[in-house]
Amino acid sequence: MTKMTLRFAETGDAEELLQIYAPYVERTAITFEYDVPSVAEFSERIRRTMEKYPYIVAEIDGRIVGYAYAGTFKSRAAYDWAVETSIYVAENDRGHGTGSLLYAALEAILKLQGITNVNACITYADREDEHLTHGSVDFHKKHDYCLVGRFRKCGYKFDTWYDMIWMEKFIAGHVVPMPAIKSVREIEDEAEKVLESFS
Repeated sequence: MTKMTLRFAETGDAEELLQIYAPYVERTAITFEYDVPSVAEFSERIRRTMEKYPYIVAEIDGRIVGYAYAGTFKSRAAYDWAVETSIYVAENDRGHGTGSLLYAALEAILKLQGITNVNACITYADREDEHLTHGSVDFHKKHDYCLVGRFRKCGYKFDTWYDMIWMEKFIAGHVVPMPAIKSVREIEDEAEKVLESFS
């Protein structure tokens, strides 16, 4: 397999990232979004995320094969040290370690920012169906996330009621007093070195 490289996403990546994301919207319950967003909307999502958190892409020969990012867990100041993580890998590029590489780099950058808790919101059903497998839960277990909560029948898609679970991982210690977190822009040079080290 050709070497994979990681870099920060740019707003101009929106169209290519949408090609990865659209099948998840149209054919799976992994995202509860019903309609594929426009390129302009997706570009704006990237821009907003990058104001504070990392949004990274994995490339092979200049082609984006996956992406991962962090976002606000809750808006209150007391939650500043926790984030919600998201990851999507192109359908034909799964099973090659792309997701693991993206998550490892994402966590390393979040540590530089001072983040302590990473949380994943995952669609779940006791039985797999044509729109949902247990792959996401298994992936997060593999990366040491633990189940911490479950909301039953809270998402409706494809004429099916789905549960939503939260999985959590501590990536740094909880100390008192806790230093303020830094934006990804404040640690950009260090973060670029992290991405290079994973490429």
